Amino acid sequence: MLGEHPVLLFVFGTRPEAIKLCPLIRELRSRQTWAVRICVTAQHRAMLDQVLEAFQITPDYDLDIMRPNQTLSGLTARILEALEPVLAHAAPYMIVVQGDTTTTLAGALAGFYHRIPVAHVEAGLRTGDPAHPFPEEMNRVLTSRLAELHFAPTGGAAANLAAEGIPNGRIYVTGNTGIDAVLFVRDALESGAIAGSHWLYPNNGRRLIVVTSHRRENFGDGFVREMRALARLAERPDVEIVYPVHRNPNVLGPAHELLGGRANVHLLEPLAYVPFVDLLRRAYFLITDSGGIQEEAPSLGKPVLVMREKTERPEAVEAGTVKLVGTDEDRIVREATCLLDDSAEYTRMTRVHNPYGDGQASRRIGEVLAGRLKTNKENLAGRVK
Repeated sequence: MLGEHPVLLFVFGTRPEAIKLCPLIRELRSRQTWAVRICVTAQHRAMLDQVLEAFQITPDYDLDIMRPNQTLSGLTARILEALEPVLAHAAPYMIVVQGDTTTTLAGALAGFYHRIPVAHVEAGLRTGDPAHPFPEEMNRVLTSRLAELHFAPTGGAAANLAAEGIPNGRIYVTGNTGIDAVLFVRDALESGAIAGSHWLYPNNGRRLIVVTSHRRENFGDGFVREMRALARLAERPDVEIVYPVHRNPNVLGPAHELLGGRANVHLLEPLAYVPFVDLLRRAYFLITDSGGIQEEAPSLGKPVLVMREKTERPEAVEAGTVKLVGTDEDRIVREATCLLDDSAEYTRMTRVHNPYGDGQASRRIGEVLAGRLKTNKENLAGRVK
């Protein structure tokens, strides 16, 4: 396990995980210290593949476990069972997981069962409420109990881990690798190294509002209120709304029922990562329930209204570039109208300020892992003598 090139096995399965791990995978491969291996669960099949293609990364193991209408318990069980032969074949020195998905928890639990150390990227985010976000909050808490190394994006996240009894020597504040990804793509788009998309909007001088919404805890009445709020905003002649719609039927149905057929509302298929970043660059502001966009948009100087009551990413709220608006229809409309009509408020929220990182998180994580490997090799050599 401590040969010349020990195996680091990355386990992930969704688009957000891929976005945040691909820069780290590229960084570690460039160091030529590790045998980097990639196992994807394909918890989100098509959206995952789009990101892998953008970063030119091919998995070594593809579990392809996604099923229609899959349950959390069924998904977790299938991932754990499918990882058994992968761990036996790869014999990893360490497993790397990211964030808060079912794949994250299952990957960490599989590592624990096989006595393989686990490194958790984006560790320490908390709302303190197991139901918000669901099941992500408990996925994070449980993964923290299973992991050996914790790469926290901010000092606040590190403090959360310390308060839970994680030893300080296992916690590292690195920034968020998602910022590495979005800045890499932004710079490549601006330089022309990557071709941008030929968007047909915004049209006629309208201001572009980009929407994403797919949180499980908002399904049902909360999601319907969100869509009604967007329908009211679409009545304004000076806005254009673009919404790449998640394929979950709990999202697709209400979105098309309440927003479909409006000339200034564009309900798109989920976008590949590069066109999505290009779309973010063009937005006037964003309305979302996504965690990743709360991190990415401040780097692009875009205000964000978050359709959640609580967030595990409070730093941008404190900085004033992100505002929580919940799922109340009137409140969403009121806060969006304020950004559209109050230039001072809009300017205040557009300042580029990102507490989540400077684009160097992958390098910092790489240095920590290299230092750990060197120490372990030295300790092993000492025992052999």
